[in-house]
Amino acid sequence: MAYTLDLSGRVAFITGASSGLGAQFARTLAAAGAAVVLASRRVEMLKALRAEIEAEGGDAHVVALDVTNVGSIEAALNFAEREVGPIDILINNSGVSNTQRLQDVREEDFDFIFNTNTRGAFFVAQAVGKRMLARAKDAQEAGIAGFDAGRIINIASMAGLRVLPQIGVYCMSKAAVVHMTKAMAVEWGKHGINVNAICPGYIETEINQHHWESPQGQKLVNMLPRKRLGKIDDLDAVLVMLASPQSDFINGAIIAADDGFGV
Repeated sequence: MAYTLDLSGRVAFITGASSGLGAQFARTLAAAGAAVVLASRRVEMLKALRAEIEAEGGDAHVVALDVTNVGSIEAALNFAEREVGPIDILINNSGVSNTQRLQDVREEDFDFIFNTNTRGAFFVAQAVGKRMLARAKDAQEAGIAGFDAGRIINIASMAGLRVLPQIGVYCMSKAAVVHMTKAMAVEWGKHGINVNAICPGYIETEINQHHWESPQGQKLVNMLPRKRLGKIDDLDAVLVMLASPQSDFINGAIIAADDGFGV
């Protein structure tokens, strides 16, 4: 007897979907049956991903999005709702980083990270949350009990739980996402919106593969508990679980997926 998590009929909006984990999240949710809206500034890469998903029988749509611009967020969500329908699942994934000692951080370096990782993540979640709250209100007025208003999954980082050298500002930005997740879960949970966060550890993707092959990268790998990197599909199960109706009792959870690095 097989147990499956089926997302058929649900619409998922994925930010930072053009590559890396965001692209994998989109593939995974589409394979589970969701219609996926691929959002990023790099539209040509999104189109290639859409073609890949459609070739596998999935339903994918493309929209340009700059999470540092509130107007762009609203335009992208309005397009998604017109094109596909109300958003049931948000994968709040956009993120940037750099490597610096704290004494070398300039104002523009700080803003570069916080504008995307914290400010951008907040206003994307807020915009989606407002739409989910409106649907929850309509359901309440219609007398619909136990209405599932949606799922918001913020992609934080194990660096938001454990401070790491030379990426201090990134750690700070992701720690803010962790507390943002808890605040949203507290305020919105009673309206049927579940807000949770995944904190990935070191995952090898096509973007960072060259780093892990370098002497510095290999030194870091040897410091990890099991001296290995995560694979790009290692987050698939937790992602689909949090996006599914079966996760109804999980709200405000901060899930570390880091192979024990943060323990």
